[in-house]
Amino acid sequence: MRKFSLIALVATLSLCQDASDPWTKSEVLEPAALASLMKDSKSPTVLCVAFPVLYHLKHISHSSFAGPGSKPEGIEMLKKAVASLPKDTDLVIYCGCCPMVKCPNVRPAYRVLKELGFTRIRVLNIPTNMNADWYTKNYPTEEGSGAGEQK
Repeated sequence: MRKFSLIALVATLSLCQDASDPWTKSEVLEPAALASLMKDSKSPTVLCVAFPVLYHLKHISHSSFAGPGSKPEGIEMLKKAVASLPKDTDLVIYCGCCPMVKCPNVRPAYRVLKELGFTRIRVLNIPTNMNADWYTKNYPTEEGSGAGEQK
C-alpha cells in the first residue's frame, strides 16, 4: 500500500511540473482589477489565447483573439497579433477554457511573449473558467460572432 502511495505521489508531482507557472505573482491580474482597469482610457491590450470557439461565443470586451497557445498555429497567430506592438506594451493574456492550473494555452503564450521581449505581460487569473470568474460577475463582455466561425 505504501509503495503504491509513493508511486501516485511521484506521478502527481510530475503532472504538476508540466503546469508550473512561468510568471511571478506580481504578473497575475485578478478579474476585478482588469475590469476596473478597462474603465481607464489607457487600459491594457487584452489578448485571448483560448480555443477559437470560446472567443467566438463570448469574450472580454475589446480583447483580440490571438490564437490558442497550445497549438503551433496559435503561437504563429499570437506572434502576428503582437508583431507591431512596442515591447513595453501593457499586455494581459487570458484563456479561461478550464481552471488556470490546468490551462493548456496560457503558459505557452506567456513564454512566447517573454521570448519575443515583451516586458509588461500579465496573466488574468481564471481559477475556475470564464463563465464563473468573469461573465457571471457582469464584467465587460462582448458576444462573439458565433461558434460556427473559425478564424
